[in-house]
Amino acid sequence: MEYRLGVLGGMGPQATNTFYQFILDRTDAQTDQEHVNALILSDSGMPDRTAAILAGEAARQTVLRRLVSDAQLLERAGCTVLAVPCNTSHYFLDRVQEQVGVPILHMIRETARALAAQGRKRPGILATDGTIQMELYQKEFLALGLEPVVPSPEAQRKVMSLIYDDVKAGRDGDPQKFYAIHRDLVALGCDSGVLACTELSVFATRHRLPHFYLDAMAVLADRAILACGRSLRNIFVE
Repeated sequence: MEYRLGVLGGMGPQATNTFYQFILDRTDAQTDQEHVNALILSDSGMPDRTAAILAGEAARQTVLRRLVSDAQLLERAGCTVLAVPCNTSHYFLDRVQEQVGVPILHMIRETARALAAQGRKRPGILATDGTIQMELYQKEFLALGLEPVVPSPEAQRKVMSLIYDDVKAGRDGDPQKFYAIHRDLVALGCDSGVLACTELSVFATRHRLPHFYLDAMAVLADRAILACGRSLRNIFVE
């Protein structure tokens, strides 16, 4: 079987670019032909997912319809597995899956499994307000016996500023903001932290972070490589 990865991206565009770079970097390939076949749809016009979730059902339906349309487009183009490098969009993903006939990798569930395999117990969640308020990570973590922790209100404001004011605005991101957030998680008794927003994954490519953190988008990249029948250059998750 010839596998083709469909990447439903553009949320944001830089995060999609970073995700594909993860795919390239983490695939055990010596030639072009040994890399993952991929089709990338960067739908940068997708409405903001956090804003839609917080705005109510009408706004949510607008995002859902567009995600379904994009997923079906990738399916028609011959993609055999889909990946969505946007954490907040996972609020809609089970409903999108119902309307396409190929599997969609679920970044949040895969991250929960990776944490459990590593023996982590009390992970802190660094994510958008929408992801936090809809408890997307909390539910998946609790299902595996993990104790999820969210930042304090002040630290969460810094998380949102790092995502929107820095990375989405094209900046590298302020390390001082991040380390204030890190100190907050440590003070809350976390034994690990999850980069649960793809803009934070972008931030992590520009700044060295402690091994305390697991990058959800890196987990998704590893799962996508394996789902397409390729091997990992380095095993980052179990």
